[in-house]
Amino acid sequence: MQLPVALSVVLILAGLWSLIVWPPFLRRVLKDPRAHDQCGKATTFLTVHVMLVGISMTLGLATAIIGIRALIG
Repeated sequence: MQLPVALSVVLILAGLWSLIVWPPFLRRVLKDPRAHDQCGKATTFLTVHVMLVGISMTLGLATAIIGIRALIG
């Protein structure tokens, strides 16, 4: 794949951004009182946010890998 260096760097930075930003967000969600009910079971709030973080981090990793592969040839 041939991409200009600037676009490759943008993809790498976007991927790294996702990998850096989402884990602290998930830690805050896990501590949120809405994450678990009175019995300690996971709520829909937690399930939705875990899925959001998982998908976002997967896409971020893929974006970073595409950027790196484009940069190194």
